[in-house]
Amino acid sequence: MIYKCYKFLLKTETGILVVLLLSMIVLAVVQIIMRNFFSSGLLWVDSFVRIAVLWMALLGAMVASRKGKHITIEVFSQNLSDRMQHIIRRITDTYTAVICFVVMYYSFVFVKIEYEDAGLAFAFVPNWLCEAIIPFAFLVIGLRYMIAALFDLRHL
Repeated sequence: MIYKCYKFLLKTETGILVVLLLSMIVLAVVQIIMRNFFSSGLLWVDSFVRIAVLWMALLGAMVASRKGKHITIEVFSQNLSDRMQHIIRRITDTYTAVICFVVMYYSFVFVKIEYEDAGLAFAFVPNWLCEAIIPFAFLVIGLRYMIAALFDLRHL
């Protein structure tokens, strides 16, 4: 049951990423055509595309963290024994999780301030809703690294 829920969440994560990418491409092309041929455009598209880039970046980071495809610096660890690489990986995963949780906390505070400010991003969409991906993404990434540090799932 838990495995099916987990697979559903992974597919949802990937699906949102695909929908965002396609909507960005379609809206950007429509905006370019409208501006060049009709001397008009949709007022909210530029803001939407900026926010979609934020969402895509963070969703992409979530996907990278689940697949272990994040940016790493392996200058020293390549020459270490398997046991030392294992220990260093657990330390770096723990450190990454802690950093992600700190960023999550402060981004949550930021989103809360935006909620209280009640500003609009585009159309009738509030700023805080567009920025809510920031603490959520860092929570998910932090949890993935914490689980990796505790259980070292990469060896399974």
